[in-house]
Amino acid sequence: MIISSDSQNGVTIVSINGRVDGASAPDLEGELSSRIRDGSVRILLDCNEMHYISSAGLRVFLLAAKRCKQAGGLLSIASLQPSCRSVIEMGGFHTIIDCYDSRDEALAANA
Repeated sequence: MIISSDSQNGVTIVSINGRVDGASAPDLEGELSSRIRDGSVRILLDCNEMHYISSAGLRVFLLAAKRCKQAGGLLSIASLQPSCRSVIEMGGFHTIIDCYDSRDEALAANA
């Protein structure tokens, strides 16, 4: 998994490339926790290049969303691949975390 980040209109965009599984989830959790501690509480996870997510990855998404909310912010997800979207929806995570079809749509909704 490769994690990169950018900022646009006060939103920290974290792009995830590859698999989020038991081996890589701690790296993503560390990255998101660091961002939130540093005051970036409006986070968009760009999942356009994320091809797999396990329960460990879902846990990281949920914890980060909770931490953002507690800090007065919001975590949202954009550009899920169909297989990952299915996992998110089957787990009911789309009712907890806002999911958007594209990065632009997510940024517009969070402007």
